[in-house]
Amino acid sequence: MNPTTLSSSLSPQFLSRVRDLNLVARLVVEGFLAGLHRSPGRGFSVEFAEYRAYMPGDDIRHLDWKLLARTDRYYVKEFEEETNLRAHILLDTSASMGYHSQGTAAKLDYGRCLAAALSFLLLHQHDAVGLSLFSDRIIHYLPPRSRSSHWTRILRSLQATSGRSGTNLETILSQFSGHVRRRGLVILISDLWDRPARVISALKHLRHLKHELLVFHLLDPRERRLDLAWPQILVDMETRQELEVDGPTAAGFARSVWGWTEWMGRECRRHDIDYQLVDTATPFDLALLRYLYKRQRLG
Repeated sequence: MNPTTLSSSLSPQFLSRVRDLNLVARLVVEGFLAGLHRSPGRGFSVEFAEYRAYMPGDDIRHLDWKLLARTDRYYVKEFEEETNLRAHILLDTSASMGYHSQGTAAKLDYGRCLAAALSFLLLHQHDAVGLSLFSDRIIHYLPPRSRSSHWTRILRSLQATSGRSGTNLETILSQFSGHVRRRGLVILISDLWDRPARVISALKHLRHLKHELLVFHLLDPRERRLDLAWPQILVDMETRQELEVDGPTAAGFARSVWGWTEWMGRECRRHDIDYQLVDTATPFDLALLRYLYKRQRLG
């Protein structure tokens, strides 16, 4: 599979304006990835596996009321699903994800479309997929399921997302790892605007728990180059703090962004974490190819 042979005729800017995520996912997956990878469906059988702490979004029908009466804590029953893969998609919905420069899609819109396409592809392959939406906390959680009806729940959750609050990736990933004990593929979609060392530390912890990791690092083209007429007053979208920036300062910041992404890439590779820096002008199919490579390696 050569990425240069796959070019999208539908731009991220166009797809991000299409409100029907079902249509977006099908356009991306069926239009550009059909035939690249197929996984035989083996069906699934269901049997009780274990308990885990209740999280917002869980089906209350799976609450164990007897255990609640004994412990005064909410637990849900986990069921074993015989599938090819269990995947968890974590989508950053913090305020900084709402940024976009002129003529580009907002990072959140790009991430929403990417998550929808990945979910469609996973379910199409009879894999189980879950979804977590987060900012400074996990806002919404859907446990992995492989049933076709799960698709509707994922789309409904994605369509309700909006950029809000700040973010704390270290806390989020730590919280997530505490609730997801069974090994699987964790797909993080975020602009990673947090302390880099803490982000890597949290990702390393997930690897220590034997999860496979795929990180899509979303950045707007202007965030990488800062090609503006200077001086400018920049406003932090999460703290609303203002900073007056001149040309030399902006050039130094652009070099810092380049160094940051290079460091993130190196650290992820060093710890066997798949890392993909994605410009929001990049066609979705090229981003999805990274998932396909990962999926094939997992067998």
